[in-house]
Amino acid sequence: MISGGGTGGHVYPAISIAQALKTMHSDVEILFVGAQGKMEMKKVPEAGFEIVGLWINGLQRSISLKNLMFPIKLLLSLIKSFQLIRSFRPDVVVGVGGYASGPLLYMATLNKIPTLIQEQNSYAGLTNKWLSKSVSTICVAYEGMDKFFPKDKIVLTGNPVRKDIFQDSTQSKEAYAFFKLNPNKKTLLVIGGSLGAKSVNESILSGLEQLWAADTQLIWQTGGFYYTQIMSEMKTPWDERLRMYDFIKEMQYAYTIADVVVSRAGALSISELMLSAKPSILIPSPNVAEDHQKLNAQKLISGRAALMVPDALAGTMLVKTALSLLSDEEQQKELGKNISAMGRPNAARDIAKRVIELAA
Repeated sequence: MISGGGTGGHVYPAISIAQALKTMHSDVEILFVGAQGKMEMKKVPEAGFEIVGLWINGLQRSISLKNLMFPIKLLLSLIKSFQLIRSFRPDVVVGVGGYASGPLLYMATLNKIPTLIQEQNSYAGLTNKWLSKSVSTICVAYEGMDKFFPKDKIVLTGNPVRKDIFQDSTQSKEAYAFFKLNPNKKTLLVIGGSLGAKSVNESILSGLEQLWAADTQLIWQTGGFYYTQIMSEMKTPWDERLRMYDFIKEMQYAYTIADVVVSRAGALSISELMLSAKPSILIPSPNVAEDHQKLNAQKLISGRAALMVPDALAGTMLVKTALSLLSDEEQQKELGKNISAMGRPNAARDIAKRVIELAA
């Protein structure tokens, strides 16, 4: 059983682990457990796996009426998790963080079932910290995580990414044809995470004329929440160099032809950037627990593997920084080389091996 979700940063690593397990053992049975109404309830079936939803949500950090329902939802989720474990009888239960992983992993440990959690960020999530003392193995993406977890349980694996992210050096022509863009022009790829990023979108929207003046091509993932709004607010005429989407499924093509990538600093996004070896500008989201995206980004900044623009300064600095990097090929090469050296392309396989060892 594999549990977790809420955002792409949890959902896609979970799917990647499942895919690696299927590759290693084609007859393995996998059941996902997610949170009702969250993106995993759509993305997991699209990837070919069965999923069951729990009626659960996160505990709000500010005073909220939603917290009044939390104890009831938690109790019901614990009961359903117990029932699912009894019916599915898993050999191992894997948690990747997010609302649903807490109840399921807790019930698995009570039933003495081997458990593994995977922490994507450099600052551990609340659910994983809570579970860490009782689980069997903890797979992490960053060094120094013993300040959050028991050292003897930690395995440094990196973050698993979608297998379709891996690029083929021969697909450049195919990628340009897919987006109908010009191979002779510089291409900027903007991705604000699976849900979108308000400050990033607003900065790009206000800077479109500067991008067109520099004859830059733009592939822009706005996130589903912002797509319609941006379409209605676009002041400049639609340009033939613009490709705008709410979500880009064919990310391997987007990474292939991007000269520079603008991205949030979520753990999954950074892992994909490492494997794509692209020079990147990170805008950490300020709206995350413990400011963990800034901590993620600083790991790359210290290794001269990316540039960073603070969220509060995105409106004035983002497009200017992007155009500067697009015009500096030496800096692009340095950033691309350094970020590639930090990647762990076999993360999903290495985590799957640990899962299989626990099942033995």
